[in-house]
Amino acid sequence: MNSQNREIDILCVGETLIDFIGQQPGASLENTRDFHRFLGGSPTNVAVNSSRLGLKTALIATVGNDGFGKFIIKRLKEEGVETNYLKTETNSRTSVIFVSRTEGTPEFVPFRASDFQIDENQIHKRTLLNSKVFHTTCFALSRDPARTTILKKAREAFESGCQLSIDVNYARKLWESREAALEAIRSYCRFDPLVKISEDDMNRLFERKVSHEEVFDFFGQAGVKTVCLTLGSEGVKLALNGKEEVYRPALKVDKIQDATGAGDAFWSGFLSAYIDNNSLEKSLEVGQHLAVLKLQNLGRLPQNIKIITKLL
Repeated sequence: MNSQNREIDILCVGETLIDFIGQQPGASLENTRDFHRFLGGSPTNVAVNSSRLGLKTALIATVGNDGFGKFIIKRLKEEGVETNYLKTETNSRTSVIFVSRTEGTPEFVPFRASDFQIDENQIHKRTLLNSKVFHTTCFALSRDPARTTILKKAREAFESGCQLSIDVNYARKLWESREAALEAIRSYCRFDPLVKISEDDMNRLFERKVSHEEVFDFFGQAGVKTVCLTLGSEGVKLALNGKEEVYRPALKVDKIQDATGAGDAFWSGFLSAYIDNNSLEKSLEVGQHLAVLKLQNLGRLPQNIKIITKLL
């Protein structure tokens, strides 16, 4: 893509929180005895992963005025993520999520407080003009004021020449209704974002098992040109203008340690390669390799991912 001399490679907007990931593999939350603390939130993961890949990343998010919030800010700074756009909400707690440890889609219970308290003052016009990619998630759109803020700023980002991006990580428990989710997704998709959605996400969003063609058609009609549909052990498909164009089978994984954040790892690799003007198929390949690395590691990607991806 054309960098246009913009300094911020990826501007991530949305939830930052604490993931408490279960330590008993394959156990439900009901049967999990121990949890370990990790920096979490899908936009946060993308910002951290992309920073480790050598990109300049910034995060727009909100934390509570507590120990967890201080931990998040400290960890982001250690990872080289720009934190000047973070807000500390004095009268709110940092959001936390308890997550099961599994090889598939994890079970989770959210305790939300500050993550959706994102206001317009955190996203300046000059920041949008200085950013190449504006990335958010369905999770971030699920509550106001973040939803209203993100949709308004998405339009401004688009008009400023930013490439938009979204992970449609829909979960019914986060929304007041499915109809509200569909309305917000369609509103965001008017600005032709790069879309990442998993097979699990799509079945939850449509509340039934749908064909891949239906998914591609839905986003095509909403105004999206490029959709990545991740299929877990079955690989990944990419559609352009509502039609499937590329399929890549899944890479072999010897032993899965933890699936939490694998989708974020995939999308970090994809966006990194895309920004570096690689083909869409090459971007898929880089994303898949990062997803494999995440599946083989508990909690986060290893520090040497930049070196590994340069060997692809």
